[in-house]
Amino acid sequence: MAEAEWYVVHTYSGYENKVKSNIEKTIENRHLQDQIFEVSVPLEEVTELKNGKKTKVQRKIFPGYVLINMIMNEDTWYVVRNTRGVTGFVGPESKPVPLTEAEMINLGYKKEEALSYDFEVGDTITVISGAWENTEAIIRAINPHKQTVSINVDLFGRETPVEISFTDIRVEQ
Repeated sequence: MAEAEWYVVHTYSGYENKVKSNIEKTIENRHLQDQIFEVSVPLEEVTELKNGKKTKVQRKIFPGYVLINMIMNEDTWYVVRNTRGVTGFVGPESKPVPLTEAEMINLGYKKEEALSYDFEVGDTITVISGAWENTEAIIRAINPHKQTVSINVDLFGRETPVEISFTDIRVEQ
């Protein structure tokens, strides 16, 4: 069985939520829940200044576009393409092209795989490249999201915290 991927559908401007609603109704009516998994209109929260007052509002990140997570086949293509308000899939000659993993991560739809590492706070490491190459230090903090460790180095006679990439260190055994 084919794997589900994310596709971008172009809609009439201002019809994004209506298209989303229509596709979701069609999924339910035609029992396509096992082929079309999610329909999304990406939103961001922004602060607007109106009449001297700040208000938080939801704004479409990509006006005129809807994201769909689905298994591409004749049925799903037909259902989406023939939904009122849809002008076509994004791709050359309106042939659907799925978004890449990197594009989905940038949009916040997929989380990066958990990175495993074999060191912890208090371990002694040696910096193997960069400005602090050959420096031995003790890990003070680990930031798995940025994939860095914090170490203290001697700079002008003072202990100074420095962030070093996971790829630039070697753990001493």
